[in-house]
Amino acid sequence: MYYHRHIEPVVARIAKRKPVIVITGARQVGKSTMLREVYNGIRYVTLNHPLVRQSAAENPSLFFEQNKPPVIVDEIQKSTGLFDYVKDIVDEDKTKGQFYLTGSQSLALMKNVGDSLAGRAGVIKLLGMSARELDRIAYREPFVPTQKHFSAMAAAGAKFSYDKTVERIHKGFFPELYETESDLADWSDYYSSYFQTYIEKDVKDALNIQDEPAFTKFVKAAASLTAEMLNMSTLAEFCGKDAKTVQKWLSALQSSGLVYLLEPYYDNFGKRLIKTPKLYFLDTGLACWLLGWNTPGQLVDGAMWGHIFESFVFAEVLKSYYNDGIVAPPLFYYRDKDKNEIDLIVKDGDTLHPVEIKTTSDPKRSAASAFAQLAKLPGITAGSGAVLCMSREILPLAENVWTVPVSAI
Repeated sequence: MYYHRHIEPVVARIAKRKPVIVITGARQVGKSTMLREVYNGIRYVTLNHPLVRQSAAENPSLFFEQNKPPVIVDEIQKSTGLFDYVKDIVDEDKTKGQFYLTGSQSLALMKNVGDSLAGRAGVIKLLGMSARELDRIAYREPFVPTQKHFSAMAAAGAKFSYDKTVERIHKGFFPELYETESDLADWSDYYSSYFQTYIEKDVKDALNIQDEPAFTKFVKAAASLTAEMLNMSTLAEFCGKDAKTVQKWLSALQSSGLVYLLEPYYDNFGKRLIKTPKLYFLDTGLACWLLGWNTPGQLVDGAMWGHIFESFVFAEVLKSYYNDGIVAPPLFYYRDKDKNEIDLIVKDGDTLHPVEIKTTSDPKRSAASAFAQLAKLPGITAGSGAVLCMSREILPLAENVWTVPVSAI
C-alpha cells in the first residue's frame, strides 16, 4: 500500500524552478519509492547495484547516454564523478526537472552538490512517515501552536487514539512497516536487517569504521540519550572512544538522517541562556529496538517512555516543516542557567511560541510555568503556547496556552 507523501507537491514545485532536485533522508524512508510512484514515466536507476555503480564510475558519459534525463538516480553519492557530468548537462540544457537525485548520506551528497551543483539544485529533506500521512490527513501546513492550526487539523479529520499512538511510537515510521500487517517478530526482523544494512552500506562507506561493536554501542548510547542535552563525554564513555571519534560518528548519524541536534534559542543579549544542543533520535521504533523495548507495553512502563515520547513529538513537528520544503526549520529549545526550560520553541518572525511535551493526559498549569520567561527576552513577542500530550481534546490550560493532543500536530 502506498501512502501519499506530503512532500510530493514540494518536489513538483522545485522541479518547475530547478533542473536538479536532490532528496536526502535516512535509508528506507521512501525517497525512491515516492519518486517512482509519482514520476512513474521517468527512468529509474540505482547505484546500489555494484555493476551499475562500476559503469557510472568508469564511464559517466556513457552512463548518461544510456540514462538520458529526465532520470531518477538513487544513491548518487556512491559515484561522485557523476556530479560534474550532471553540471555540464544542465549548463548546456537548462530545462527544469531533468535530474532527481537521492542519497542516504547527506554529508557526502551535499558536499558534491555544493561543489558542482550550487545554484542548479533544489534540496529536499525527507523523514519517515508522519502521523498525518498515515491518517491520510490532507492538511500540509507546518505546525505552529495556534488556534488556526488546531482548527485546520480538526477540520481535516485528525482524531486522537491512545492505543494507536503508543503502537506507532513503538513501531516506528519507516514506510515498509505499514505496507502489510505485521507482528512483533516482523518488527524485530525489520530493524535487525535495517541496522545491519545501515552499517554495511552507509557507515562503512562514509567512515571506514573498523570497530563495529564500538560503533553499535555508540548508536545505542545516542538512542538512550534521546531528548537530552548533548553530552559528548557520556557518549565517548559508553563506546570507549575519544571525543574526536565520537564527534565524527555523531556527524555520520546526523548526515544519514537518524538523529537531529536541536539548537537552543539564543540571542546576543541572552548571556544566561544555555548553548548546548539537544539530541533527538528521530525514529522511535529504531530507538526502541536498539534499547530492547520489545513491546509497546514494555515501552510505556519503562524508564525511557518520557524521552521516547518527546522524541516522537519533536520528530512529528520536524516532519511538518521538512514536508513543506523547509530544510532549516525555525525550531529551538529554551534553557537558562536558572534551569528554566521549554522543550520546544517555534519561531514565527519575531514571535516565539512555547511548547511543552508531556506523556500525561491531564497536564497541570505548572507544565507551562517556564513559558513566562519568553516575555523577558528583548525584541521578542511571546506567542500562544501548547502542552502537547495524551489528552483527548484541546482545552485551555492558562492564558494563551492550551492542552493539545499529539494528533493535532
